[in-house]
Amino acid sequence: MSSSRRSDSTTRILVLRVLTVVVFAALIAQLALMQFVQGANYQLSAMRNRVRTVLTEGERGVIYDRDGRILARNTARFNVAVVPANLPDDPDPKVASAKRRAIYAHVNEVIEEALVEYDAGRLKLPTPLPGGTAAITITEGMTASVALTPTKPLSGTHPAALSAPYFVGKDIPPAPHLLTVDEIDSLVNQRELGSAFQPVVIAENLPSAVAMHIEEQRYQLQGIELMLRSTRSYPSGATTGDIIGYMGPIPEEAQTLYEEKNYEPDAWVGWSGLEFTFEDALRGQPGRRVIEVDVNGRERNVIGEVTPPQPGQNLILSLDLELQEAMRDALVRGIDPKRSESAVAIALDPRNGQIRGMVSLPTYDNNVFADGITPEEYKSIADAKGEPLLNHAIGGIYAPGSTFKMVAASAGLQEKVISPNTLLSDPGIIYLPNRNFPNDPNLAQPFVCWIYKLGGAHGDINVREALGESCDVFFYKLGGGWYANNFEGLGVERLADYARRYGFGELTGIDLPGESTGLIPTDKWKRVTKGERWVTGDTYNMAIGQGDVLVTPLQLTMMTAAVANGGKLYRPQLVAAVTDANNHLVELKPPDLRRDVGVTDKNLAYVREGMWMAVNWSHGTARNAAVPGVTVAGKTGTAEFFDPDIPRDDKGNLPTHAWFTAFAPYEAPEIAVTVFVYNGGEGSAVAVPIAQEILRTYFDLKKRDAAAGSHSVLDQLEAPAP
Repeated sequence: MSSSRRSDSTTRILVLRVLTVVVFAALIAQLALMQFVQGANYQLSAMRNRVRTVLTEGERGVIYDRDGRILARNTARFNVAVVPANLPDDPDPKVASAKRRAIYAHVNEVIEEALVEYDAGRLKLPTPLPGGTAAITITEGMTASVALTPTKPLSGTHPAALSAPYFVGKDIPPAPHLLTVDEIDSLVNQRELGSAFQPVVIAENLPSAVAMHIEEQRYQLQGIELMLRSTRSYPSGATTGDIIGYMGPIPEEAQTLYEEKNYEPDAWVGWSGLEFTFEDALRGQPGRRVIEVDVNGRERNVIGEVTPPQPGQNLILSLDLELQEAMRDALVRGIDPKRSESAVAIALDPRNGQIRGMVSLPTYDNNVFADGITPEEYKSIADAKGEPLLNHAIGGIYAPGSTFKMVAASAGLQEKVISPNTLLSDPGIIYLPNRNFPNDPNLAQPFVCWIYKLGGAHGDINVREALGESCDVFFYKLGGGWYANNFEGLGVERLADYARRYGFGELTGIDLPGESTGLIPTDKWKRVTKGERWVTGDTYNMAIGQGDVLVTPLQLTMMTAAVANGGKLYRPQLVAAVTDANNHLVELKPPDLRRDVGVTDKNLAYVREGMWMAVNWSHGTARNAAVPGVTVAGKTGTAEFFDPDIPRDDKGNLPTHAWFTAFAPYEAPEIAVTVFVYNGGEGSAVAVPIAQEILRTYFDLKKRDAAAGSHSVLDQLEAPAP
């Protein structure tokens, strides 16, 4: 071999050695980089692949009525989900996509077949357990791991849902919902850009038997999990829908607020009613545990200490569901749906402000919101006639009509504008001179009493008789004075002051959202709002609850309660007690006295006498309100209002709301009731019979419970310790 060839061979060997050294050096450097520099990151990634934090939802608190009947509770829904990180993978994206779509198609096929068999009653199950009860093991991660016996979901409708048009929505279980293969694929691809370990729900609201069938097939469905989700259920449905309210996803504008309270982004929160007001109390605290999983995503070990979930607190209401249902039925029977688009009935205890019943029509079944609602479904409810999503008892504002005369009467007595025996004359019609042309009778403004339209007049009458017969002219003069005999009335400022004392023009403070303040007009308000000065005719109208006076039915009920109890204005309350998950008392809500209205009980007694006369006197306007064995006192109201969609009658009269407010027993008041019917007509003809039925039912239920020796849960909590 020549020297040149040896030299070439040596060079090649040298180059090979150098390359080998360089390659090994590079490998060592890369290994060092991976182990010492990037090791922590790789270790963290490996940890993430096999270790997960599982949050367990804390059960939301239950809501009960005063007798322990459930008004809101938690129920289980089975869902099927896919975990993107556990799906099959492949270096070729097209192959990986094909494998995944095959799984999506397979799981949909399994679900659809199971649903068909379930509906046909042919689903084959393991040996049923004694009594057919469910047998399933649920991990703390809300994952079902064992089969169950089938339980046919409850069906049907709540009776109230059939009473169209005042009830919207039906209390039926939500139908199963499955995503298509394309929808699943799109959601999985989106999730992989963020957290691939978070499940993507692909089928919801599955019957338990179908869920069992999925669990049996899950061994061949890589990446698929069966989940148990807790959702809200409202057994009383539309009967208490606007009181209990409903839940929904965290509103976008409130995300930051709820994040600060450690809510998960996909958590549901109270949106209305007591679900909203008592969100902090009802909300359960989530549990937390760290688990180790295998390559298929199945749990193997629990790492570290488990933080168990904490259930929320329970609410016990002062509401009596049995009375509430009776009030609902009385209201539906007593109104004409072709004429009245809304109505309200309220019953509360004047001794403490606790609400026993509160019905607002139209209303909605809050079960339709329990599993989510589409924009179209929501719009159909929101746009329904009569605004079913508005609680008219606290959010609707209306002219109170003659029920407002109790404010004028108590103010006139307290301010000594009149005495109990002061007589004011009612000729049926009076004429208020024009201030600019006082001597021109043709320009005088007529003010008539309701009886004038019937060809009569009340003549000389005192305040008690004026309340009993609802004499308008008496209160025109009491409110605005009468020039003919130099009688100076209360005037707008004193009338407005006493109205505010009774709580008109401000929130009552009830433990519900969406309350309105109403309106008590004044001279200043009219100048600012309308650019006009106040005139005596405005005071006349205000004194009988007309003009610009607007109140809520609840405000009016609180006024009646204050007259009944001697002048104490309480804050109305629905939640009477709070208990923990073991039903141990956490808080007993005491009566919340807002203020004394500043009218002596002696003067209020004269007002109560006038209300007694309205029901029990031969000339009273509410004689049909009498309840056998119980003395009732009340006040009727027929309030004119303007609505462009409701024409005047053939005599040119404006449409009227029907009102009646009452308390009983007269000697020792324990219940105050108000009935309002939108465009109902005469209060004495429409509202009085409804209130009479409610009062009769209340005392019948009380008598029945006394005979049986039964006591409500709330009564037992409020009873003093022995």
